Amino acid sequence: MLIDFFETVRRAKVPCSVREYLDLVNAIQAHVAFADMNEFYALARLCLVKDEKHYDKFDKAFGAYFQGLDSLPSMMEDAKIPAEWMRKEFERMLSKEEMDKIEALGGLDKVIEEFKKRLEEQHKRHQGGNKMIGTGGTSPFGANGYNPEGIRIDQGQSRHKKAIKVWEQRNYKDLDDSIELGTRNIKVALRRLRKFARQGAADELDLGDTISSTARNAGFLDIKMVPERHNAVKVLLFFDVGGSMDPHVRVCEELFSATRTEFKHMETFYFHNCLYESVWKNNIRRMNERTETWDILRKYGSDYRVIFVGDAMMAPYEVTHAGGSVEHWNEEPGAVWMQRMSDHYEKMVWLNPAPESHWGQGGSLGAIREIVKDKMYPLTLTGLENAMKFLSK
Repeated sequence: MLIDFFETVRRAKVPCSVREYLDLVNAIQAHVAFADMNEFYALARLCLVKDEKHYDKFDKAFGAYFQGLDSLPSMMEDAKIPAEWMRKEFERMLSKEEMDKIEALGGLDKVIEEFKKRLEEQHKRHQGGNKMIGTGGTSPFGANGYNPEGIRIDQGQSRHKKAIKVWEQRNYKDLDDSIELGTRNIKVALRRLRKFARQGAADELDLGDTISSTARNAGFLDIKMVPERHNAVKVLLFFDVGGSMDPHVRVCEELFSATRTEFKHMETFYFHNCLYESVWKNNIRRMNERTETWDILRKYGSDYRVIFVGDAMMAPYEVTHAGGSVEHWNEEPGAVWMQRMSDHYEKMVWLNPAPESHWGQGGSLGAIREIVKDKMYPLTLTGLENAMKFLSK
């Protein structure tokens, strides 16, 4: 049974080796998890998944193997799952009121008994009807039908809000390496760009040094304190705002929120479409309170990591020509200012919230991509991780 499960996980593109499989087998033999689906799920994920970004793939594989209609009969027969295991899983998901309603079918034990009985009787797909496990109909077991209380199997979503157990539920469906980001996912990716340093007052206990000093002091307590560790990486973050970036406001807000908590040394600026001779910090007062781009180049040293966020989709002349800006007359082309940034800051990337399939090769996006030395990444979990990996080198 576990070999088939292991192969299902691998087919879902979760990178796990025979070593991880043997760890899972040894853990099962040692009764680390027994007769509890939640415990086995946690144990299997711990042994087989080595990166958070694969949690969703694992959940899908786990659901397909243990929750799919075709796999349930063989699972019941081969694994001989105790009724108590199923009962615990049901009770965990139900409120007292829902448990009371189940008495309409003769109680939870009756529901489980009937479910197992029908698994043994059924050998093919069933559509409609009021008894067997299938789709449609009024049987308490299956999908896309109706029954006052029942077990929903592999339906994808609730229709009547009456199921007493949702077999296909995934706990980490927002974690995937190709989806648009949420704040939590962004923080996970940003942590790849870290360089810790201890600065400020000594207000954190140094346990190792305290033990060593106490031992050298004939057992008399000698407490040692150190400054708190902070992420010492310094970041300049530039956001494109307005126009074609309006549909991407939410993900940009999430990125901004995550970076504020991850980086102690960070400065944020805004621009529109392309970088020109000035940027701003406040969008409401952007026409009156601007920061000269030259001042940024002079003030912030080359050790800063620079991140541009924008879709890079505009008229090509906005990048290549003087006066190309749609808002003002720029004396020098945006490409000149972007090149100055690239020359000054060795570590510079461009994060693009638009789908990579829409980028194309030429136009304004191609020009900017060439300036940033092809360090343009999609604003997905994988893209952000790759960008942070480059910046951390």
